[in-house]
Amino acid sequence: GPAMDLFGDLRRMNKRQLYYQVLNFAMIVSSALMIWKGLIVITGSESPIVVVLSGSMEPAFHRGDLLFLTNFHDDPIRAGEIVVFKLEGRDIPIVHRVIKIHEKENGNIKFLTKGDNNEVDDRGLYKEGQNWLEKKDVVGRARGFLPYVGMVTIIMNDYPKFKYALLAVMGAYVLLKRES
Repeated sequence: GPAMDLFGDLRRMNKRQLYYQVLNFAMIVSSALMIWKGLIVITGSESPIVVVLSGSMEPAFHRGDLLFLTNFHDDPIRAGEIVVFKLEGRDIPIVHRVIKIHEKENGNIKFLTKGDNNEVDDRGLYKEGQNWLEKKDVVGRARGFLPYVGMVTIIMNDYPKFKYALLAVMGAYVLLKRES
């Protein structure tokens, strides 16, 4: 069967080829990490690219849309902007629109968010007694998006077996790819 062919290929491959393929794979992974770190530096956001996971922002953004974020601290947050924020006790950041700004004399800004598709504002999501978000809660602001490109991420989250199958196929491809 195909599994036996795979092991036959692996046995026939000499150590130098295997070493080369492993090195090649390591280079691909480290390049991806360097690009990610570079994006973090350029955009000022700890998560320069995020996937929309819920329908709370429809029709502006749909589940699976890929958002590109920036987070420059000297850039004031304004009503109508779409921000990605993190709440205490929640791992997954939320993508919602700023609906109200509360600016103090000292220039400190607090703001309220709401999903376009939600009936009520986000105060029910904030921690108990918290009525506003602050700059420190913001991961980034939406600057652009690619529709549905993040669906792969959602499928991998919803169906872990799919994720492992995809990783296995990619790993086998990298290991067995011959340099032509």
